Amino acid sequence: MAKIILGIHGLGNKPPKRLLTRWWRTALEEGLSAIGHPRRLYQFRLVYWANFLHPEPLDPEVQDKKNPLYNDNPYVPAGAGQEKKPTIRTRVLDYLERHLYKIMLKEDMSIDYGAVTDLVIRRYFKDLDIYYAKRCRDKKNKLCQARDVIREDLARVLRKYKKQDILLIAHSMGSVIAYDVLTQSVPDIRIHTLVTMGSPLGLPVVMLKILSEQHKKPQKHLIAQTPENIVETWYNFSDSLDKVATDFNLSDDYKENSRHVRAIDIRVHNDYIFDGKKNPHSVYGYLRTQEMARVVYNFLHYRRPKPFIWVSDTLHRLFKR
Repeated sequence: MAKIILGIHGLGNKPPKRLLTRWWRTALEEGLSAIGHPRRLYQFRLVYWANFLHPEPLDPEVQDKKNPLYNDNPYVPAGAGQEKKPTIRTRVLDYLERHLYKIMLKEDMSIDYGAVTDLVIRRYFKDLDIYYAKRCRDKKNKLCQARDVIREDLARVLRKYKKQDILLIAHSMGSVIAYDVLTQSVPDIRIHTLVTMGSPLGLPVVMLKILSEQHKKPQKHLIAQTPENIVETWYNFSDSLDKVATDFNLSDDYKENSRHVRAIDIRVHNDYIFDGKKNPHSVYGYLRTQEMARVVYNFLHYRRPKPFIWVSDTLHRLFKR
């Protein structure tokens, strides 16, 4: 069966689709090279919806950091960022911010869940607010809820490739969108492997929204269902310093499906640095980890005959010259 890798980005503004697609592929190929398996022929498509939410894409030519089109997260190779030594003030602020999320989002809130959820979303998670509250125009220029437009776009792509084995890679808020689409929009489409990276799916505020959309009453310990259409594996990658993935242990929050698939939580090192500053939430740092590379390699080559692998390697060597 043919195989395809589909990528899902988060909800912040992004550079143009063609450039972002190239950067995702380059980061994946950087990881494959690091484990001794340089790029082979494979299908990759990025599901892109930044154009629904933002009138103009980020511009890699803009150098003014105050310009709203300035891109502070471009692709840069590993080791090219020149890390700056953090000050004591930076360490203290980082510590407080990390623990603020935990304080604000305790599971055992005794007051109205809905009111607190919306307040926290608006104040602390702008991407969540965009997804659940913002309105935008669809491809027919009709004004709709942003979440409906975004979900339908991903569902459309999944339907297009439903006869292929799918490796779905979802970063940040993209993991929430992936979960919603797999459970609500296309529960019949098989996903061979799901990878979530820097995911907020474990945060109580997100789980409350998921459960409310599924018309389930929150219990003392929030727990949701692993999408039934994940047929092989769900990997959840997180860096310990990634503030979005504060609650990284999804295996406790999402019970296994009927195929006994549930999240496998793996800590990874996100090595992304740009302009001297670390960003452990960057998609490129996640995509080039050795753990991700092994998932991609195993997906591309399971049940694949050795002669095909030899031909693919030979073509790669020829084109690289």
